This record gives sequence, C-alpha cells and structure tokens, in this order.
Amino acid sequence: MEYNRCGKSGLKLPQISLGLWHNFGSVDSFENAESIAKAAFDKGITHFDLANNYGPVPGSAETNFGKILKNNFQGNVRDEIVVSTKAGYTMWDGPYGDWGSRKYLLSSLDQSLKRMDLDYVDIFYSHRFDPETPLEETMTALDYAVRSGKALYAGISNYPPEQTAEASAILKQLGTPCLIHQVKYSMFVRTPEEGLLDVLGEKGIGCIAFSPLAQGLLTDKYLKGIPENSRASNPNGFLKSEDITEEKIKVIVSLNDIAQSRNQSLAQMALAWLLKDNRITSVLIGASSVGQLQNNIDALGNIDFTQAELDKIEAILASV
Repeated sequence: MEYNRCGKSGLKLPQISLGLWHNFGSVDSFENAESIAKAAFDKGITHFDLANNYGPVPGSAETNFGKILKNNFQGNVRDEIVVSTKAGYTMWDGPYGDWGSRKYLLSSLDQSLKRMDLDYVDIFYSHRFDPETPLEETMTALDYAVRSGKALYAGISNYPPEQTAEASAILKQLGTPCLIHQVKYSMFVRTPEEGLLDVLGEKGIGCIAFSPLAQGLLTDKYLKGIPENSRASNPNGFLKSEDITEEKIKVIVSLNDIAQSRNQSLAQMALAWLLKDNRITSVLIGASSVGQLQNNIDALGNIDFTQAELDKIEAILASV
C-alpha cells in the first residue's frame, strides 16, 4: 500500500480507503463485516470512513464498527488507523437532526463517539453544505470539535467549489485548516472537474473520492444485465435497476475492453483512473467480501495510463 499526503497537512492516507456506507449495517452479516475490516487493515488500509447515518438502520454501521474496534483494534493499534465520521444528512426527527447547525453537528459527534466507544475520531466532516445556516457557524462547530479533542482534523463533503473556498478561508482564520474534501467522483460523475479540484489544489486540501465505481456500475457485474445479489437488486441500496440502461451497458462493455487490454478488471481500471490525478489523496471503496476487497486493492498494480488509453476512455465517456 502506498500512502499519499493529504493536501498540505502532515497526515498521509492510503491510496485506497474502506468506506462503511454499505455492508456494515444491522441488516448485514457482522461476521462478514468484521472479516472485511480485518483483511483491509492487514493489506495496509488504515483509513475507515463512516457517517452518523450509515446503516441501515442509521447509526448501526458505527455501532458495528465500534464492536470491530473492540475486538481487533485495542491499545496502540488504535493509533495505527484513521477513523472518520460525518454529520449533515438526516439522522433524527425534529429540527435539530439535519443540515449544518452547531447544535446538530456537535450533538451528532457526541452520539457517534458513544456508538463507536471512542474518545475521538481522526476526521470529522460537515457532510453537506447547508444553504440556510451561516457558513461561519458550521465551520466554528468543526473548529470546536478539533479544539475539544473530539476530532483531530476537520473536513467537508459535497460542498460546491465557491463554498469550499469560503469554508477553507474561515477554517484557516480559526486556526483549524480544512484537511480534506470528500466528493462523489468517478468516470460517470465528473462534477469535481468543474472547478472543485482546482480549488482543492490551490488551497492545499486533500481530496477523497467516494462512489469511485459508481455504486458498482463500473465493474463487470452489469456487463450482461442485473445479476442477483447485486446493489441494483438490493432494495436497501442506492443503485436502482432503472440506472442500468442499454446505453450504460454499451459504455461499460467498451470500458471493460480497455481494462482487459491493461490486464485489469473494469473496477481496477476505474480506481486507477482516479488515482492518476495527484490531487486525489485516496479513493473510498466499499466491499461485500474479502475477495472483492482484494480485487480492488490490486488496482494499485497499474495506475499509469498511456495518452492513447486516456483518449479512448474520454471518447467512450463522451457518449454517456
């Protein structure tokens, strides 16, 4: 495993990090989740990413991860891993369980620490920009989380470029620099290229990409339609069967041909394609099995592209 410096900070993150958005909730097999987390650490994945509402049910991924920590990461091993969590999407009923108020963020952080039985998290994120809460309020809440010792670093997620720059300026003035931005980014979702990556590079903020495989679309699972036990067939998932169009399948097949010519799976190539940009600190993968985890890690065996390969990929993606 290679480790990249996160922006201009002193923290390094593995090129591949493990996200617990799926497969770690109360509806999933705890034994399987624990096996994935242990295997990830053994392979050099030191960063485990959560949010308050990961599950389902919301909160259960943190609860299960807390059990995994207690079983496997006690003592000094805690100092060998990076644990991140977030608040910003709906977590509980009423006016105080959503968005970006100081009330919500700090209450949620306390709840997350209790669920995981931790004294602190390494990174605490504002999960999304709140247009109705002053940005200063949200950023001072992140600053307080760090100053109180409940988090070591502050991050933001899903912020547009302009608000990212503003948030960075506020945090810098407060003395708690913005460490990292977590954003949806893949071959199929390229919004970060429309200004955000430039802001992150200019401000010295790390970038970690979530959904790098477009919820599984950028894998060989859907080359021939929707198989059983896939995310598109899971009623608890975010990828819906209507997302698997004939046009998308044609694109996936063409991309898979390039991946095979590189001696990679489509998933491996999709991860490598993100990591080719030195502004990307890490990519967040999900895994439903140890085997799938290993397949994704093997992407690191070839993250270089020829210009001809990049041109072919661009031509294919232009048809999406």
